[in-house]
Amino acid sequence: MRAIITGAAGGIGLATAKKFHQDAQAKGESSQLMLVDLNQEGLEKLSAELQADGASVEIFAGDLSDPAVPQQIIDATKAAFGGLDALVSNAGIINRAALLEVTPEQFDLSLSINTRATLLLGQAAHSLLAESGGAIVAVGSISGENPSPPLGAYSASKAALIMLVRQMSIEWGPDGIRCNVVSPGSTHTAMTDARYSNPELRDEAQQRNPSRMVGLPEHQAAAIAFLASKEAAYINGVNLVVDGAMQNNLMVASALGDPWKK
Repeated sequence: MRAIITGAAGGIGLATAKKFHQDAQAKGESSQLMLVDLNQEGLEKLSAELQADGASVEIFAGDLSDPAVPQQIIDATKAAFGGLDALVSNAGIINRAALLEVTPEQFDLSLSINTRATLLLGQAAHSLLAESGGAIVAVGSISGENPSPPLGAYSASKAALIMLVRQMSIEWGPDGIRCNVVSPGSTHTAMTDARYSNPELRDEAQQRNPSRMVGLPEHQAAAIAFLASKEAAYINGVNLVVDGAMQNNLMVASALGDPWKK
């Protein structure tokens, strides 16, 4: 498996890199991973761990808000591995600001990283993925389908991402490229650690979730790895929500209160 994973230094991206390597090992195959993040120290730590276990790893420390970076990532991947089987566009940011307070710069930054980077990476990787019959998996959010104050810019960027990937699936499907989204619900990562390390807040989140859980990065990585695999050959243009049914509960709660909270 030759794969690019953005936002790989922590959270869902890190778990996905490990999952790809584990799956390749289980099949007796090699894993060739291009790991991308702004956090070079985190990339180096993960790279050393995976290489010690037999993976072939390259790292790229770059800022995906720069429109030149996606092409640089693809060029580096082609030079290192000769091709590409899967592109996981996971890097993202959250700006916490009400819509009356969000600045044009904040809004544009959210769109450039959370949405535009997937398009530019996909454009740059198109020929390699068409050659391999590969897949693009973008990481969305349940906020892309549900308003989430005070995350207006984030929600808008993830909603745009979901539609972008659906559009990619119908335009690039004939070229042999599958394009799907995994939309996490509540997931305990470094970004959400302040909330979910608090026992009271964690218990509240669990009670609001019909599955009585807070998700882990590994739950999202399993969904990403499946959609990137050949086993998912007939799945294209899907937004796979991985949230323990939380999104369904939000829809019910908006009309009836929260019937699951007992």
